[in-house]
Amino acid sequence: MELQRNAPAREPVPAATVVLARQSDSGKGIEVLLLRRNARLVFHGGHWVFPGGRIDSDDFDEHAGEGQLYAAAMAAASRETREETGLEIDADQLIHVGHWTTPPGLPRRFSTWFFVCPVYRKAKVKIDQNEITDFRWLSPRKALQDAREEKLVLPRPTRVTLSDISIYETLADLEKGMKNCRIRVFPPDSDHYRPIEMGCPADDG
Repeated sequence: MELQRNAPAREPVPAATVVLARQSDSGKGIEVLLLRRNARLVFHGGHWVFPGGRIDSDDFDEHAGEGQLYAAAMAAASRETREETGLEIDADQLIHVGHWTTPPGLPRRFSTWFFVCPVYRKAKVKIDQNEITDFRWLSPRKALQDAREEKLVLPRPTRVTLSDISIYETLADLEKGMKNCRIRVFPPDSDHYRPIEMGCPADDG
């Protein structure tokens, strides 16, 4: 999608996405869940992405105080995972690993919280065949290789996140590593990511 250089700046919509990771059946390496968006969709149509979507008004908890937006992002990540995959995850399991804001000039912009969620029990994925048309559990390295070979299309934030987690071989190592990593923020000086105001965990990486 090309930038519209003369288009007025659009305020990005708050959103959340989550990397669901499980141990592979062979026990060697981890796999992540990727979903194929319907090719008819305007935003990333036909691309392979992590479960996620915009933060809805019902995701907010009026009692969350200064951390209201961050809490809403976690709630949205859990809700979108349930709606898009049929999988139930606990917001307490989510590990905040990144925040990406779509560049100005695009017809749709999002300010997206990225989370990782280790999945320790087997569960069946159920997609709606409407917004989501297919799914795959792939190792991060395999997904990146398939993208290089043009077997699937990955948005840049998805590619970068897969690259970040491709070094981990077990869920335990992934969980430990992600909890101690520096939050990846794009752009680095984003006005839409203010951890202290949003109640996000301190970045001690």
